[in-house]
Amino acid sequence: MSIEATEPRWPKLLSLAVHELRTPITVVGGYLRMVLKERAGPISDQQRKLLEEAEKSCGRLSALVTEMSELSALEGGTATFNAATVDLGRVLNEALEGVPALPDREVGLVLDGDSQARLSGDATRLKSALTALLAALRREIVTSDRLILRLVSGEFDGAPVSKLAFGEPETIDAIAAADPASLERFNEWRGGSGLSLAIARRVIEQHGGRLFAPPGETSAGAVILLPRL
Repeated sequence: MSIEATEPRWPKLLSLAVHELRTPITVVGGYLRMVLKERAGPISDQQRKLLEEAEKSCGRLSALVTEMSELSALEGGTATFNAATVDLGRVLNEALEGVPALPDREVGLVLDGDSQARLSGDATRLKSALTALLAALRREIVTSDRLILRLVSGEFDGAPVSKLAFGEPETIDAIAAADPASLERFNEWRGGSGLSLAIARRVIEQHGGRLFAPPGETSAGAVILLPRL
C-alpha cells in the first residue's frame, strides 16, 4: 500500500519539513560562500577544496527541499498547470537535450517512432517529468550504449493514446509491444533520483496518463500512456 493511501496528512508534513529546512540550509550556504570569498580571512587550498564540497552538498540539499515542496503541492492539489495544446514530439526532443551526461560512461539517447502526437497539457511540466525519467533510466543501463525512446499511437480502454516505451536495444521491442493492462506500477523510489521520479509520476497522472514498469525483470525501462488529441 502506498504512503498516499496510508497517511493522507503527509503533504502537510512535507510542507512543514520544507519550511523548517529551507532557512538553515540557506544560512549555512550563505556562510560557506562568505568564507570561500575570504571575507573572514584567507583560507588554504585544502580548506577551499573542503568548503567547496560542503557548498555542493548544500546545493543538493536545497534542490531536495525544492522537490519536497513540489511534491507537497502536487499531492495537496495546489500545483498549477498551464493547459495548452502540446506537441509531444517537440517536448520529447527538448527533454532528450536536457538530460545530463553520465560521469563514468557514454549512453546515447535515441527517439524513434511517431513524432506528430499532440495532447492537452503543460509542456514545461511534461518536459521536466520526461527529463527526470530519462536521466534515471540512463543511469541504470550497464550493458548497452543506448537508451531508446519509442513513441507510437494506439488505444487504451477505447481512448486514443500516445504510448512512450523506454528501453535498451535488446528490450525495446518487447517493452513497446507489452499490453499496458498487464504491467505493474513503476517503482519511483530509486536511489540517486531524489524525489524527481515521484514528481514525474504525479505530473503524468495530472495529464490523465499512466506510468508503468517494463515487463520482465529489467529495471532500465518504462512505459507511459498519455491521452492523445
